[in-house]
Amino acid sequence: MTLTALQLLDIYRMGSFPMADSGQDDEFYIVTPHMRGLLPIDPLRVPKRLARTVRQNPYRVQFNTCFRDVIDSCAAETAVRASTWINPPIRNLFYELHDMGYAHSVECFEGDDLVGGLYGLAFGQVFCGESMFSRKKDASKIALVHLAHHLHQRGFQMLDAQFTNPHLEQFGLIEISQEDYLRRLHYLMVQPAQF
Repeated sequence: MTLTALQLLDIYRMGSFPMADSGQDDEFYIVTPHMRGLLPIDPLRVPKRLARTVRQNPYRVQFNTCFRDVIDSCAAETAVRASTWINPPIRNLFYELHDMGYAHSVECFEGDDLVGGLYGLAFGQVFCGESMFSRKKDASKIALVHLAHHLHQRGFQMLDAQFTNPHLEQFGLIEISQEDYLRRLHYLMVQPAQF
């Protein structure tokens, strides 16, 4: 499938998103799930142990300083994750969306080393979380906590996690129908917020 970055943004605005079967595929397809996972922004439920870790500031957290490195790290195969759905065409479209001001990253650094982070897409008061990675303990989780705080401060109302999974359920993830998601999405995507 060949799309421009703005066409991909429109697909998100219609409640769908891209996926590939593997990171080596040249093609991707559009997914519209029946159920959606949403994370609360205020308050994000942070497990006690993680809250203590966040207060200790083990990593320097920044936004949008190395977007390409974050998405490339999310797409990298690891010992834990042998394959990924983020292929080169998806990465290239997100590079463009970042350059246009729609795609954003949260990064955790230990010294000068990028040790974790996440990326996603923002429009209106909606942030669609795409993927996260961790090279050090809790780095991606700390990035998520900082993202939720940042979104709350900036007036965002929806943090779309796309699917439910046990990793995100600890943060208070809820599941809603695609119909309910679209009602919320169509209202919030035209409300003002600036990432």
